[in-house]
Amino acid sequence: MHGPDLVSWLLAALTAASGGYCLSRLRRAPCAAVAPAVPGAVPDARRSAVPDARRGAAPGRLHAHEADLAEGLMGFGMATMAVAGTAVPGEVWAWVYGPPAVLLVLAAARWPDRRAHRLHHAVGALAMTYTALAMSATGDHAAHHPAPGSPALTGALLAYFGGYALWSGSRLLSGSGGTAAVASAGLPRACRLSMGIGMFAMLLTM
Repeated sequence: MHGPDLVSWLLAALTAASGGYCLSRLRRAPCAAVAPAVPGAVPDARRSAVPDARRGAAPGRLHAHEADLAEGLMGFGMATMAVAGTAVPGEVWAWVYGPPAVLLVLAAARWPDRRAHRLHHAVGALAMTYTALAMSATGDHAAHHPAPGSPALTGALLAYFGGYALWSGSRLLSGSGGTAAVASAGLPRACRLSMGIGMFAMLLTM
């Protein structure tokens, strides 16, 4: 493979690996919350604190699983789109990514916790739908639509994902810690960075 074909396969490999890692994180064991021992505290008070800690930990695990699922879907979708091109109709991608985008927007409006994270995934899902529909229009009417889509919308998405890639990359480079810190924070950030770059590269071809 040469030129764009090689770039497409490299992009597919990168995003598929990132998506696979995100989905593999769904299998991680839930953290067991244990109340710290307080000198002089009676046993009943210490036992009663454990359910509260567990209740507080459950939403965190739910949010993490939600993010991993959204990022895994994004990674595998970009990999498939980079390889298959217009073989999959744009309407199929709209049905795959449209409902999750709507649910994420509604969840962000309903619950303020992690609102920015949900809106980021919603923008990603909508960008996937937009790119797929534009690619489908190019495949059907290449002679009549050399530059499909809205230039303003494409430019806005390019600016967003380009800025996100720079911000995510700066966080990755500024991170410090040992091997455990890299495994728990650095690798997920690297996957998000690769998917941001992948989305930017896909939009750049439009």
